[in-house]
Amino acid sequence: MIGLVLAAGAGRRLRPYTDTLPKALVPVDGERTVLDLTLGNFAEVGLRDVAVVVGYRAEAVRERQSVLEKKYGVTLHLIDNDKAEVWNNAYSLWCARDVLTDGVILANGDTVHPVSVERTLLDARGGDKQIILALDTVKKLADEEMKVVVEPGRGMRRITKLMNPADASGEYIGVTLIEPAAAAPLADALKATFERDPDLYYEDGYQELVDRGFTIDTAAIGEVPWVEIDNHDDLDRGREIACRY
Repeated sequence: MIGLVLAAGAGRRLRPYTDTLPKALVPVDGERTVLDLTLGNFAEVGLRDVAVVVGYRAEAVRERQSVLEKKYGVTLHLIDNDKAEVWNNAYSLWCARDVLTDGVILANGDTVHPVSVERTLLDARGGDKQIILALDTVKKLADEEMKVVVEPGRGMRRITKLMNPADASGEYIGVTLIEPAAAAPLADALKATFERDPDLYYEDGYQELVDRGFTIDTAAIGEVPWVEIDNHDDLDRGREIACRY
C-alpha cells in the first residue's frame, strides 16, 4: 500500500498565496504545508512510497521534491494532470489509476488532519472491504460539506454536497483507503463520471460505483480536529489546527 495525494488544484480562493503555488503548498504551520503534514502522516503509518497528482503550478512541487523526500523518508512519484485548470478532480484521481493497483490511502491536498485518521482507516481494513471513507460523524453540517448517507449493513448509499444536512450520516473528510481489488472498477466509474461531466468530483465517481452495486464502507474518525482549506477563513482554522500536530 502507498500514499496518494491529489495536489493539482489551483485554489483560487486562496490568492495571493496561490498565484504562485498550488493549494497543497500553501503554508499552514511556519514553512509546513498541507503536503508536508500529509507526507508526515503517511510516513508515520509506514507508507514510504507516495504518488502525488500535480497540475497547477506543478513546478513548485518538483522544486521541493528532493527536500520533501529527504525530510519525510519517502519516495515521491509525480503524476501529471493535463487538465487540472479546466476539469474537476474526478479526472485527477483517474490520472492516478495505475497506482491504485498498489492499494492506496488517498488524501486530498487541502485537508489538514492528524495521523489518527490514517490509523483509523488501516484499523478498519479486513473482510470484503475494498474502499473505506473517513467520515466525521460529530461535526454539525451545513450546505458546503461533502455529505454522506450510510445504511447499516450496506455502507455508503449517497455522497454529495447537494443534500439536506439533516439527512446525512456525516461528512467525508477527503481521506480514503482503496484496496487493490477496487482499482479497476473505480477507474471505470471515474471515467464514466468525467465523460458525463468534466466538472464532477471524484466523490461522484464513488456514487457511480455504489449505483452499480459496489459496496463502499466508512470509518468514523471520532472527535478529531481537521479542516478542508478552501478559503482564507479555512486557512486560519488550518493554521490553528496544524500547530497541534
